Amino acid sequence: MTIQLDGPGVTIANVVAVARRGERVELTPAALDAMETARATVERLAEGAPNYGISTGFGALATVSIPPERRRALQAALVRSHAAGMGDPVEDEVVRAMMLLRARTLALGYSGARPLVAQGMVDLLNAGISPVVPEYGSLGASGDLAPLAHGALALLGEGEVDHDGRRRPAANALADAGLEPIVLAEKEGLAVTNGTDAILGMLCLAIDDTARLLVQADAITAMTVEGLLATASPFAADLQAIRPQPGQAISAANLVTMLAGSPIVASHDTPDDVRVQDAYSIRCTPSVHGAVRDTLAHCTSVAGYELASAIDNPMVLPDGRVESCGNFHGAPLGFAADFLAIAVSEIGAIAERRMDRMLDHTRSQGLPPFLAEEVGVDSGLMIGHYTAAAMASDNKRLAAPASVDSLPTSGMQEDHVSMAWLAVRKLRKVIDNVRRILAVEYVCAARAIDLRAPLEPSPATDALHQLLRTEVAGPGPDRYLAPELAAAEELLRSDRFAEVLADVGVTLH
Repeated sequence: MTIQLDGPGVTIANVVAVARRGERVELTPAALDAMETARATVERLAEGAPNYGISTGFGALATVSIPPERRRALQAALVRSHAAGMGDPVEDEVVRAMMLLRARTLALGYSGARPLVAQGMVDLLNAGISPVVPEYGSLGASGDLAPLAHGALALLGEGEVDHDGRRRPAANALADAGLEPIVLAEKEGLAVTNGTDAILGMLCLAIDDTARLLVQADAITAMTVEGLLATASPFAADLQAIRPQPGQAISAANLVTMLAGSPIVASHDTPDDVRVQDAYSIRCTPSVHGAVRDTLAHCTSVAGYELASAIDNPMVLPDGRVESCGNFHGAPLGFAADFLAIAVSEIGAIAERRMDRMLDHTRSQGLPPFLAEEVGVDSGLMIGHYTAAAMASDNKRLAAPASVDSLPTSGMQEDHVSMAWLAVRKLRKVIDNVRRILAVEYVCAARAIDLRAPLEPSPATDALHQLLRTEVAGPGPDRYLAPELAAAEELLRSDRFAEVLADVGVTLH
């Protein structure tokens, strides 16, 4: 599959395909035409009165006029000076998403860059060359200046890149791939550095991750319902319809699907079961998971709007005007990332409460303390829960919004910034933590189901139980636990979780 890059048609799925699966990218003829048209406007204006980014300095230096013979040097100087990031490199998938999305904005034809600049970014993607981009340097306005500058530096044959699994000088990697460095012309230094592309790329990846985690969270909750001898009655469609929150209905339907035909659930659906209702962490799961789904839907719409946006400054308009604007400000994405971090953290918070019930023999409906083999000698899964609790607590800190902060920069010219980069970076950490928390619940729930034998789980939960048992052994004396939790986490990262459900005819939404 080749992603046809025409600017407005890029989707979240396209971003994921290029960033994570290495799909190839190709500029369309329409994109090339749009860029050529905008470039003609820039070249015409370069001969006239001063225009920001074309014949002037940048930011607080916008009043400084640059003579024609120094304008190309200005563009290279901009990229070099703005490539000022620090810290560990961000992930390769983030860099690839950023490069794709910057090329997407250029392809819209509002930036005034020559087609060869967007083509240079596409060539890096297709050659598997990823610029090394340090973690710190973006304030989310004017977009991702430092990260994008590090990305653009590779176009010039400067800086460092990751290529063929190793870090090396960009000039060497370009030469090995048969690519030539680019010499930037008027306006192009701004065009390659002024945007929200890394923030947007990370938000797109986080949206994809969250959608997967929600399905997994519902499925693992169903296993916990069986492990705790809880009831599926609260998940009935008619009860859910009384409160028509769309995400809640989806989560409840997933639980009903997962628990269909469960002998464990049926075993205690009798008049002599004295329990009136299950704890909140069980029967309120659709409310919590559903609210996350609804938050995800909002954030997906925000990302969709940004994927249809031209993000740069100044903008080259079809009528020949070049106008300054604030489209690069990351507030829409920062708010979305903070909101999603709050929501996703609650998937982990309620999962931690469910597993705590499974491990506490006073509340687990007859399970041994901590699901241990020899109580007293063995600690069972006690400390696995500690690990999950630590991450759930960490998520409370990470859920604090970053987008309410601002520090003025650039001599007070850039006096309000979004901090959206920090918002989406911590969102990624929340997602990683929640995946690990769910992995611990997966291990606990599977062991609880084992301990309910000879009662059997539903066909759907049994499929997930058997999948885990291909990587993690069942109950027994204490053993080295960390590798087993890591194996469960890896299953949640893979496609195998969904595949085994599909094999038994189960599709969750």
